[in-house]
Amino acid sequence: MKMPKYSVIVPVYNSSATLIAISERIKAFFAERPQVDYELIYVNDSPFSRTTCETLAKLVEENSHVVVIELMKNFGQQEATLCGIEHSCGDYIITMDDDLQHAPEDIALLMNKQHHDVVVAKYKQKKHSRFKCITSSIKGYFDYLLLGKPYQLKLTPFRLISRHVSRLMLERKTSYPFIPALFFSVTDDVVNVELDHYERQEGKGSYTLFKLIKIFSNLLINNSSFLLRLVGYVGISSAFFSFFYGASIIFKKVVYGHTALGWSSIMVAVLFFGGTILFALGVVGEYLIRIIVTAEQRPTYYVRKVVKQ
Repeated sequence: MKMPKYSVIVPVYNSSATLIAISERIKAFFAERPQVDYELIYVNDSPFSRTTCETLAKLVEENSHVVVIELMKNFGQQEATLCGIEHSCGDYIITMDDDLQHAPEDIALLMNKQHHDVVVAKYKQKKHSRFKCITSSIKGYFDYLLLGKPYQLKLTPFRLISRHVSRLMLERKTSYPFIPALFFSVTDDVVNVELDHYERQEGKGSYTLFKLIKIFSNLLINNSSFLLRLVGYVGISSAFFSFFYGASIIFKKVVYGHTALGWSSIMVAVLFFGGTILFALGVVGEYLIRIIVTAEQRPTYYVRKVVKQ
């Protein structure tokens, strides 16, 4: 009987000490479970950091289960995670951060529900900054609105994904990946497991306001047609409003004759054609979405090298 294998994927950005701790704790965790195999994939999204590169090289030498994928440049956490998934060979994919806010030992809690397609950690109490908690809550609402995520379900980077789902996720080609959007496009069998969230052990969070806006824009633009449909709805509303408002202006002009010369026709033309243009943009944009989804071929990331024993 084939031994089940787990692929633990850790996107790395400018880290060092925590990578050593993660490797040691992952090794100890699976040493207690000899009935399963594992690989620990570090995706180096900060190849410019000499300290990070040296640490990863040392970890590969010390542990035959460690695989290091070095990207050509900084592409982002979503892209790095997708790279790790594509290069993994486990029956189950586990993704986690590189800052030890996710305890490797809590993987056991995810494994307890691995009969589901996707198992996502839900924090008892977040250890993020107030700013990140606020932005996370806002994004969570839009995840519910745009992705069809159940409202009570929480999304975090600490998750377990079955091989079958990850394989189907990779079939969807996009230059702007958003991992939750990918697995929600494949399955609704997504559950939470509650666990602790820990203080960051090294450095500062890499999510600046610009990066958060970038991820949010990927959600809005590349994984939904929400904005364009909104523009279309505004256009339709404007067109109807301008029609009725124009009719009232014409009525007042005919009945009372008190409007300024040329004002009625200008107002009617501006309101009507403005609304019609917005509506047309929404319709054209909807077609463009479908064309982009079909034609996008630009690689999500570029790999410099893969290092393993």
